[in-house]
Amino acid sequence: MKKTINILAFLMLVIQLSCIDGSDFNELHNLCNSELKSNFSFQELDQLATAETLQIEDDLVIEGYIISSDKAGNFFNVLVIQDTPNNPTKGLQLEMDVRESHLQFSLGSKIIIKLKGLYLQKRYDNLLLGSVFTSFGNISVGRLPGPKVKEHVFLSCEEANPVQPMVTTILEIQNMPSNILVQLDDVEFVDEELGESFAVPEEETERHLQDCEENQVVLLNSGYADFQADTLPEENGSITGVVVRDKNASRLVIRDLDDLDFKKERCPEIITEFTSDQIFISELADPENNAGARFVELYNASSEPLDLNLWTLRRYTNDNIEVSSTIDLSGWIIGPESTLVISPNAAEFELIYGFPPDLEVGTNSPADSNGDDNLELVDPFGAVIDVFGIIGEDGSGTNHEFEDGRATRNMDVLKANPIYTFSEWTIYNDSGDAGTINLPQQAPQDFTPGQRN
Repeated sequence: MKKTINILAFLMLVIQLSCIDGSDFNELHNLCNSELKSNFSFQELDQLATAETLQIEDDLVIEGYIISSDKAGNFFNVLVIQDTPNNPTKGLQLEMDVRESHLQFSLGSKIIIKLKGLYLQKRYDNLLLGSVFTSFGNISVGRLPGPKVKEHVFLSCEEANPVQPMVTTILEIQNMPSNILVQLDDVEFVDEELGESFAVPEEETERHLQDCEENQVVLLNSGYADFQADTLPEENGSITGVVVRDKNASRLVIRDLDDLDFKKERCPEIITEFTSDQIFISELADPENNAGARFVELYNASSEPLDLNLWTLRRYTNDNIEVSSTIDLSGWIIGPESTLVISPNAAEFELIYGFPPDLEVGTNSPADSNGDDNLELVDPFGAVIDVFGIIGEDGSGTNHEFEDGRATRNMDVLKANPIYTFSEWTIYNDSGDAGTINLPQQAPQDFTPGQRN
């Protein structure tokens, strides 16, 4: 009876060792190689690689350090290797058909690769090594079969070194080489994704990290990872991951949840929407000699730059009481005591005035008035901050007509006014009605875009 139990225990151990997720333990071995030496660098390999798949025919050997792990299932059938344990300059992906590779190739291990016979390709700045894969007559780098791995991939006899991630920022990561280990501090998942899991089941899923300035980077997660169903952390903190390149963007892939340390409070909310009465309309232009040289000028009278996020400029054509056209001013910042010049025809504006406008908006816009229209400057909250003219009244023959002329805000005006006040303006036109000046204006000599005078 005792012998039977021992035999059964032995058989169970054999079965367990032979059925670990398809791992080719007979093909892998833990013996290190102390004789094989590197004679080729990652930089030289990068110079050799192209978008076309090629087979390496020379006796080349490289060495590097393992920075990926398939233990949690977020990496699959790939080893990511960088050239040095600290401050790396290059990295690569070794495609191989070996599961549970972390049992053989642990994080930080120095690895030696015999390149002869392997295939090489550069895809979106990712260096790929492996076997050849053919599809519809096209060849690309595919997974190196398990039995072939032991012919090309060796562990160094040196002890594994802790690989130190390169501390960087979301902005800098876009210019870094792919397949290296990095660390981002003071980041958090975007508000829109809080409460979501790391990945949709069985689907590669993008989640988005941001810093306190709302710069973002994609975190790429496998729908088969052990942590797929875990909820994204709500806190702020640090993340370590491998940079991968997809087309024109760098993305981040973690090994497991130990790569996250999110325990700090989230970033304070950035408020970019504000109101101010120190931004106002300072000049309107309808030159008699060139309708293409029309423009609107806004002025910031404050000593600080002001962000125009969600601000708008509205035009009411003639006597309309409904908005005829709108300019969205989001994305523009007016510097202290500076202007923002808006033109419906940037090419003509530059030809006439000798410099480009800040913003081109097209014809029939608020910047393309023929002098009898009314304008409103509106803040992000819908409040009218400044106005030119009287909504519902055609400007022709009134004290807010600037046809073939110019309307400029007087220099003593330093604040916006939501009620049109004629005394704040000097207005030229072709009629001189209602106290305006009958003196048509010619471009460029009678106008001063970009200057408050």
